[in-house]
Amino acid sequence: MFILPALALRLWGMHPNPIAALLIYGAAVVAASFLLAWAAEAAQIDVSGGLAIAVLALVVVLPEYAVDLYFAYTAGHDPAYVQYAAANMTGSNRLLMGIGWPLVVLISIAAAKRVTGKPVTALALESDNRVELGFLLVAGVAAFVIPATGQIHLVFGAALLAWFGFYLYRLTRGDVEEPDLIGTAAAIGTLPDRTRRTTVISMFAVAAAVIVACAEPFANSLVHAGTELGVDQFLLVQWVAPLATEAPEFTIAIIFAARGKGTAAIAMLISSKVNQWTLLVGSLPLAYLAGGGGPALMLDGRQIEEMLLTATQTMMGVALILALRFHRRSAWTLLALFIIQFAITSTHGRMILCGVYAVVAAVALAVNHRQLVPTLTAPFTRNGNGHR
Repeated sequence: MFILPALALRLWGMHPNPIAALLIYGAAVVAASFLLAWAAEAAQIDVSGGLAIAVLALVVVLPEYAVDLYFAYTAGHDPAYVQYAAANMTGSNRLLMGIGWPLVVLISIAAAKRVTGKPVTALALESDNRVELGFLLVAGVAAFVIPATGQIHLVFGAALLAWFGFYLYRLTRGDVEEPDLIGTAAAIGTLPDRTRRTTVISMFAVAAAVIVACAEPFANSLVHAGTELGVDQFLLVQWVAPLATEAPEFTIAIIFAARGKGTAAIAMLISSKVNQWTLLVGSLPLAYLAGGGGPALMLDGRQIEEMLLTATQTMMGVALILALRFHRRSAWTLLALFIIQFAITSTHGRMILCGVYAVVAAVALAVNHRQLVPTLTAPFTRNGNGHR
């Protein structure tokens, strides 16, 4: 129902005012995102190994990638769009860790307390999650190259893409696990094999077609709506687009958490963060080059600040959970610092916030220092615990 108006506008070549276009195309992207999410969940039945959770985490953020890569591609021949590629990427990353991670943990803790009737102060992660944390930690450290150099170079992007490829390969070595489906995905999962696979493929095809058709007008309507509403276009692109495209991912994770499956929920969001910090960031210079730009996506002062904020937030988030326990106080800290940033508009203020993230990360690394080496070596070991 939400998809049809957007497709009609595209087929008939109509151009409504930017605000109406934003609502219509935004609704279609969200609807397509839910289709992708349900199809990806059901597809886990036919995808064996630890790769399943990474596939789910990757597929549900494809709409976000489509919008961001469109901005980067357009920036290749229209310099005004460079800021939007960086804005969309930093917004989606910080939204995932600043809102998604804390909400899942807090809801999981509340659900556990309701079931056990005992005080619960932390969400325990599984030992296998150290693999994702290891990949994220390495990518997080490497990401400081971007604000340090003021660019996302093609060579650096290729390195991130290679790291993501190794991440997928590493996950294929995991044990086979039965998926725990809910809602629409569960209903699809009960279908006979041929019917289920046909349904899943059809959902993927429809969702992909809608995303391809709507990514460009949705992205452009964000920019033009900012002018119409008198709102900072950078902020609209940075927060509204990621909020729309990541809604299904957050919904699935929150439902899992509320049903007492918080570990699976946070594992999906950690995997999504790995995807965004490797595949998404690494793809931007490729899209920029394909659009007619040079070998490096150059960033201005504001974008460098945003990248530094995102990098320091990432390091803080990883440092807080190195011991494979996500404490309630850690969740509240991530959430509070995320909210505070909206009241900070100056460069000086953003640098102070970066410093706060860095200090908290340093303290957490000191407390969890025994877990640092096992986490860094987990991507290269068989059992993912830092031991061969």
